[in-house]
Amino acid sequence: MSNSERMAEEAKRLGRDVEDQAQSVGRQYQKAAQSGLDEVSRSAQEAGEGFQAIAAEMTDYSKKSLDDVMHAWEQLIGARSFGEMVEIQALYAKKALESYSSAMSRVRGLYLGMARNATRPAEEAARRFDT
Repeated sequence: MSNSERMAEEAKRLGRDVEDQAQSVGRQYQKAAQSGLDEVSRSAQEAGEGFQAIAAEMTDYSKKSLDDVMHAWEQLIGARSFGEMVEIQALYAKKALESYSSAMSRVRGLYLGMARNATRPAEEAARRFDT
């Protein structure tokens, strides 16, 4: 075999090796891209579930607050003295503040949980990518 034939064979072999490596890199890229899309989808689903829980909590709080207001109004309408009215308003204000503080504490926990759960898929993907 002549020197030029050997060089041509070597060039063909190198070309096949480069093509195989390029295909391998392409498959790895596709796999990583698909995995990334899956993780983004999971993150969006987690965030959606978190927002639903927060909306449910706020709806419950709003209903309870409205019930408390209506109850306070009923009591105010039935009040027989100015002192009794002040006492009813003071009790309502105290209850409203406690209810608000409790609800916002739960909502804060829901937000933190949602953020934690929504970022977990991305963290897992990043750990897999680093290895």
